Amino acid sequence: MGEYYSGDVPLLKNDDLSYSNSENKKTSLLKLTAKWVLKLLMWVIFISWIALMFFYPSDYVNHLVSRWIHASQGSVFGLAGSLFVVFTGPVLILAFLAIPYLILSEDEDVQEYVVTFNVHFRKKAPKRPSFRLWTFPVLVDGPFGVVTAAECLGILLLTVFIFWASAKYTVSNWDSTSRLELPSFRKVCLMLELSGAKLGLIGLFCFALLFLPIARGSILLRLIDIPFEHVTRYHVWLGHVTMLLFTFHGLFYVILWAMEGRLIKEILEWKDIGVSNLAGVISLAAGLLMWVTSLPGVRTWSFELFFYTHQLYIVFVVFLALHVGDFVFSMAAGGIFLFMLDRFLRFIQSRKTVDIISATSLPCGTLELVISKPASLRYNSLSFIFLQIRELSWLQWHPFSVSSSPMDGKNHMSVLIKVLGKWTNKLKQKISNNRDEERQELSQSQLQSLITASVEGPYGHESPYHLTYKYLVLVAGGIGISPFLAILSDIMHRLKEGKPCIPRNILIVWAIKKSDELPLLSMINAESMDPVLYDCLNLDIQIYVTRESEPKLEEGKTFGTMNSCNYPISKRSEISGLVGTGDNIWAGIYIIVSTIGFIIFQGLLDTYYINPNGIKVWWYKGLLLVVSMVAGVVVFGGLTVALWNLWLRRMSASQSENYAYETKKTNTALHDVAVEHKNSDDEFIVNASTIRYGCRPDFKETFEMVSERWGAVDVGVLVCGPAALQSTVAHEIRSHSLRRKQNHPIFHFNSHSFDL
Repeated sequence: MGEYYSGDVPLLKNDDLSYSNSENKKTSLLKLTAKWVLKLLMWVIFISWIALMFFYPSDYVNHLVSRWIHASQGSVFGLAGSLFVVFTGPVLILAFLAIPYLILSEDEDVQEYVVTFNVHFRKKAPKRPSFRLWTFPVLVDGPFGVVTAAECLGILLLTVFIFWASAKYTVSNWDSTSRLELPSFRKVCLMLELSGAKLGLIGLFCFALLFLPIARGSILLRLIDIPFEHVTRYHVWLGHVTMLLFTFHGLFYVILWAMEGRLIKEILEWKDIGVSNLAGVISLAAGLLMWVTSLPGVRTWSFELFFYTHQLYIVFVVFLALHVGDFVFSMAAGGIFLFMLDRFLRFIQSRKTVDIISATSLPCGTLELVISKPASLRYNSLSFIFLQIRELSWLQWHPFSVSSSPMDGKNHMSVLIKVLGKWTNKLKQKISNNRDEERQELSQSQLQSLITASVEGPYGHESPYHLTYKYLVLVAGGIGISPFLAILSDIMHRLKEGKPCIPRNILIVWAIKKSDELPLLSMINAESMDPVLYDCLNLDIQIYVTRESEPKLEEGKTFGTMNSCNYPISKRSEISGLVGTGDNIWAGIYIIVSTIGFIIFQGLLDTYYINPNGIKVWWYKGLLLVVSMVAGVVVFGGLTVALWNLWLRRMSASQSENYAYETKKTNTALHDVAVEHKNSDDEFIVNASTIRYGCRPDFKETFEMVSERWGAVDVGVLVCGPAALQSTVAHEIRSHSLRRKQNHPIFHFNSHSFDL
């Protein structure tokens, strides 16, 4: 048995590997070739799209776009169609190409990496560690938080674009006005008008990117394997820039109209031909309200105020379309359309209630909910969900990291919830009131879940990147240990079952305030434990109890009891597989059909209504464009979702027998873990743990110790905790990298903390 888990034994036998390679050689080569071609094509399209917007202020690119408009303007879609193809088409094409790429990449990333890793290290000298732009922290303090080298390049590119475009347009405007024989006052007014218009155009290019990061289940985010919880801050950065540009755009016009003595008249003007000023004022007002309430101080003071005012994005977008008309709005419609696709799916998924299999209250003020899911729903150990409990609120959705491994069970996932605010306190009281003795008083017909939950997600990384590091340092603060419990359980399961798994050396640094949080370690699935893990997994858990100078409990008795409430299930109600890292084929069909529906609706309007009736009203055509986008998503996308749901139900029905067995097994296992906590299950974790009281982690000392112990290797550092903890760890990684010795490792910073 011990030989089976030994790190010296290949994960795949040579005979099996040779047979598999010879059998699938042609298929693998075709898949690799197709993926390479798709990736190259997507890179070309993406770079071309970014370059188009970046250099659009130049005379050369502007002239090229004008020539394209002149050549294609005679189509049924007119000017709006020409601009749509150039500025929005690339985004949709990227989404289309991402679909086959993700389908080809399903379930092979970790396997391929592991095989490559094994072959490389058997036949060649170990590869030297290398820096990576996405994991090297450059800025660790300040308003941006921890910023990697790749993110710094993005910020620099955006900054250069804004300054270059502003300077180019300013010089061009000044040159145009200086040639005119006008009084100085008129030249100043004309300069304000031209500058305001160009600032609006620059803001529109930023607006084209604004909605891409907040489409939680976006096919593009899954393509680049950056989860929504991480790219949310890109939306924040772009939001600040966009609103700043739009504010100056409006301010320039307000100053102009005030100078000319027609401020009120212009503000209230709603033109049929040309820009509608009042629509722009309404859009800007909604945007300013969202912007102000999203500032850190206001958001911290009242998150509800931020959340509810942010629903004004509908007013902001619709009135922007009315303000500029269809042809200008079509330049930024790509990101908005992908957001609509995601939002409609989330709306459908969130209407469904989900069974709570088990609810557990830990003595440290933490709750564990085990939620029913279909066996076909994919997620990984770094995924998270949005949870709604209808008995507490119909409007509040809260994000929680998944604390279970996908290998813990096919039909359930669990989350850990720290009791901190009003919502979580009410949830704890709800669970604490539902004891077994109370449920026994109910009749058989009344046996049903006493908590009505809805779930959005799961979201997260498309691939489990933590499995690509042989050496891992996991740094957690408090409840931040939750995703790392899932990672640890995942690795243990893989080693126990002989599945591909690279990580063999893991250091966990966990800082907690009081020792009553220690029972969180007992939430690791007991079935993943095995004494043989001693031989193949080097695990070191360093726990720092910061607000206690000495242990309250006797050594070896740190685990407390838990109140568990296993709800009987009257009907099968699982998480919907419509959102998150779900079915790539159905998701692709949904995107393609909805896009085709949007084009069909717009084409029908242009062919049978707009063109025959000679409609030239800008704001009305802008409204019709938005209506076509919504209709494409709701009608064509809705039909696809209905068929998708029917397929999911059929799949669910075929798995019903396995589900009943799995649920019974899950409830039994959860009850055993909650009540008994056998010493044999906890022995591995307890022996690997070192608890220190009255002190905080010294990360400089920790990284120096790791450097001497592990040598010149790549080390994945994952941090889940408050912003101060992230900054401290990132600062130490940066310092170590700058003074790194040749025989020391390179630490790769990865954050799993988020503030949504």
